[in-house]
Amino acid sequence: MTAEPAPAPRDVSEVGHAAARTAWAEAARPVLEEAAGRYRSLVRFKQLSDRIQATTGITTTRPVATWIGGVLGDVADGCVQRGEPLLSALCVSAQGGVSDGYAASVERASGVRPEDPDEHAAEERLACYRHWEAAGLPGDGGTALRTAHFTPARKAAPRTPAAARTPGSSTTRASTPRKAAAPKKVAPPKPEEKPVRLCPTCFTAVPASGICDYCD
Repeated sequence: MTAEPAPAPRDVSEVGHAAARTAWAEAARPVLEEAAGRYRSLVRFKQLSDRIQATTGITTTRPVATWIGGVLGDVADGCVQRGEPLLSALCVSAQGGVSDGYAASVERASGVRPEDPDEHAAEERLACYRHWEAAGLPGDGGTALRTAHFTPARKAAPRTPAAARTPGSSTTRASTPRKAAAPKKVAPPKPEEKPVRLCPTCFTAVPASGICDYCD
């Protein structure tokens, strides 16, 4: 069977962004279905971008992260219409996170925006593997796997105002006894300088004998 020739490449400006996005979303679905058929399989943004541009012949020089989220959002909307798990959860960045538009697509589907899109996507990927009966899926149904290499910052617990603290309670940490400081070395006192006796005549220092060597 002869493979169909690849379409002649056209820039997105020739077909329009709306038409390009529709074509890319249609081309993206089989790529993501293929990933859903293998347990723990994922598709990176760059991989999907290369595949759908090659399949459709519609190309763009814009950074992938600026437009791939819209394509995945259209794929997700199609999944909702079919009553399927969101295939868009299978497409992640190089760092393992879902696209910026993932949370919005979940909100359109369920009416609730996930607080942690990457955690939601982990569960949705597992649902995809189960729905498409992925090869390698464990007999127990498998487990969700978070792929993002980071976790959202947790909110710090509110601090209790000083006036609202329970009387008698102490928030002072037990102090660790400090080591006694080593005594400073005291310099020995300088020997008291004896006054120099001067000869009343020539005003030179008189030796211990008390007799001036110059006058007497």
